[in-house]
Amino acid sequence: MKTETSTEILRLAAFSNGNAGGNPAGVVVGDALPSEAEMQRIAADVGYSETVFAAPEGDGWRVRYFSPEAEVAFCGHATVALGSVLAARDGAGVFSLRLNDGPIAVEAGRDEGITRATLTSPPTRSAAADPSLVDAALALFGFARADLDPALPPGLAHAGNDHLILALQDRRTLARMNYDLADGARLMRAHGLTTIDLLWAETPRRFHSRNAFAVGGVLEDPATGAAAAALSGYLRDLGWPHGGAIDIVQGEDMGATSFLRTEIGEAPGAGIRVSGSTRVISG
Repeated sequence: MKTETSTEILRLAAFSNGNAGGNPAGVVVGDALPSEAEMQRIAADVGYSETVFAAPEGDGWRVRYFSPEAEVAFCGHATVALGSVLAARDGAGVFSLRLNDGPIAVEAGRDEGITRATLTSPPTRSAAADPSLVDAALALFGFARADLDPALPPGLAHAGNDHLILALQDRRTLARMNYDLADGARLMRAHGLTTIDLLWAETPRRFHSRNAFAVGGVLEDPATGAAAAALSGYLRDLGWPHGGAIDIVQGEDMGATSFLRTEIGEAPGAGIRVSGSTRVISG
């Protein structure tokens, strides 16, 4: 697809389940970044939760991300999609990316006919969530304190942007997530949140997740690499028995099952490796 200004837009789903699932992202690679207004217009026209824009800079790439509503500091699934595009263009390898807030990297290539990419997130940090924010978020979803899993307390986790982490006691509660989009956007803007990450821990190393992204004009993301990295940093800070890696299943309740895997190093605050496969969206 091309816009009125003949900008080529590629469409991929990141963290896919074979030829299905994953989170769609727009990818625009050019000799220079379009103007900020043009990037915002393109992202709104594409309509996906994020579109990523990349242009050569030194020995790497200058990268910015836009949702249909606003610029986003970091987006994991769009980074994985971008890595796949760069590997198709330049061959498998590690690509250095400069975001607004600093450098990250993405590694991509093909394995047995499947394109896979691994990003290394920005540094992580976390803290316990403010009780008043937790109460407001629970009210937004119609949940109660008794629905929370006491083994994983609510947290505010950062890996390029901020995410509220709410772990629930059972899968059925997670399945009935719903909320008012406008109310969610107001709450998230007031607290600087990029997503609210609702979780159920099937095991200490396997999670089921739903991510509210109202601030980006999207009710729910089917796969969220930035939130996966933030969650992983939070688990490390808590001393959770992650064993060095976790798997996240997301998008099931949307009919777009997606798979994310994170690798969690021991160093406090270090970036998290987030991996998944991608597929091209035709049409």
